[in-house]
Amino acid sequence: MKTIAEDACGCFPTGRHYAGIAHLLGTVVRGVAEEFVANANWHELPIALLDVETTGLDASTERIIELGIVVGQGGSVVNEFHWMVNPGKPISPEASAVHGIKDDDVKDAPTFAQLADEIVNALVNTIPAAYNAPFDRSFLHTEFGRLPHVTGDVPAALRKDVEWLDPLVWARELHSDVRSRTLSEMANRLGVSLDRAHRATDDARAALEVLYVLGKDTRVPRSYGGAVQEQRRL
Repeated sequence: MKTIAEDACGCFPTGRHYAGIAHLLGTVVRGVAEEFVANANWHELPIALLDVETTGLDASTERIIELGIVVGQGGSVVNEFHWMVNPGKPISPEASAVHGIKDDDVKDAPTFAQLADEIVNALVNTIPAAYNAPFDRSFLHTEFGRLPHVTGDVPAALRKDVEWLDPLVWARELHSDVRSRTLSEMANRLGVSLDRAHRATDDARAALEVLYVLGKDTRVPRSYGGAVQEQRRL
């Protein structure tokens, strides 16, 4: 039998979340970054929205060639980071057809190992997020898995027990009436600007704005812990 701490979600028996109730139950909320209080309003916390462009689709064999991180807090962008990355292998024609990045564009760029410290510093003390988070998370974790252990503070984005916020999960729930919920489609639907789709920083900025717009819906819990638990249920 599960204890409350093991199965805490702040939900009614129907499984539907009642916004704000999780912090009243005094339970352990799984997937929350320990740096942040679970009942804090997630809109007011620093969120690092990541986006990667890659040589292909399989994180176990392909590599990151572009990484964008846009940090938001209180509904506004407070910082942006962008890196081109030399993957040490050719970019597949199929991938280039999507993002437009060619081998020549990254041949003189630093390797991921050379950029690792900068990336870690950009992620420290932030809540990780990505549009279709499993994709970006798998590539980021695999790239860092090829390196020696991170020294100093390990950011939440690199810890396996931390849930990433994912606007796509909420788009599927709140806009179930539309067939396509790609970032481009959702940005257009919600009035969010996306000038260069499939470029890392542009996608990250648009995805962060989409997250904030979706977060205004009353069906999205305001508390960080509540949002994480409801996202896990969805």
